Formats: sequence, structure tokens, C-alpha cells
Amino acid sequence: MNMAVRGIERIRDWLDDRGRLAWIAVTVIGFVLFWPIGLALLFYMIWSKRMGCNWGRHHRFEGREGVGRGFGRGMERTGNTAFDTYREETLRRLEEERDAFLAFLDHLRAAKDKAEFDQFMTSRDMPQAS
Repeated sequence: MNMAVRGIERIRDWLDDRGRLAWIAVTVIGFVLFWPIGLALLFYMIWSKRMGCNWGRHHRFEGREGVGRGFGRGMERTGNTAFDTYREETLRRLEEERDAFLAFLDHLRAAKDKAEFDQFMTSRDMPQAS
């Protein structure tokens, strides 16, 4: 029993090393040979989140420097201080521009709301023609 589990784990790791397409190919082969095998593989891939968008990247970068410590929203350092400084400065500048743009949009919305409210108040004060 233990030997079978180790064999299945080795197959799973082998497929993981080859990526999503290997899992899809094995699932299709499973459907062709005996549909319950293909269905079981499909459910396993969905349950284990092996078909997720960032599955490979998430597992590959786990535990490396910069991840989870807030550096550049999950980006890790490259080791080149000039590039890292440039990237941090660019991201800081882009955030400042985004904040200024959001403030501008808030100002536009407030001006539009005020104009609509003033128009409502003006139309309310006018006598209705019957």
C-alpha cells in the first residue's frame, strides 16, 4: 500500500514538473481509456487547484526573498541594486500619478454632482406649466 502511494506521488511530481499541458494530456488519455479515470483526474486537478492561473508561479517562488514582506507588492529583488532602485522609484511615481488622477476624478464627480443638484434646485423652484 505504501509503495503504491509513493508511486502515485512520483507520478504526480513528474507531471507537476512538466506543467499544466501534461496534466491535460493525461486527463484526456484517461477519458479515452476509461472515462471514470479521466473524470477522477479532472476533479483532482480542480480540487488541487492545478488548473489555476498562477499555480506554477505561486509554488516556484514560495519562500524566496521579498515574497510576503511587502516589497513591491510581491515582487522580489533582482540582486541588481540600480535596477531595484529604479523599479521602486518608478512604482512610487506611478502610484503618485494614480493618486493624483483619482483625486482629479473625485473632483470631477463632485463638480458634476453639484451641477446636477443645482439644476434640480433651479427646476424645483420654477413653477410648473400646466
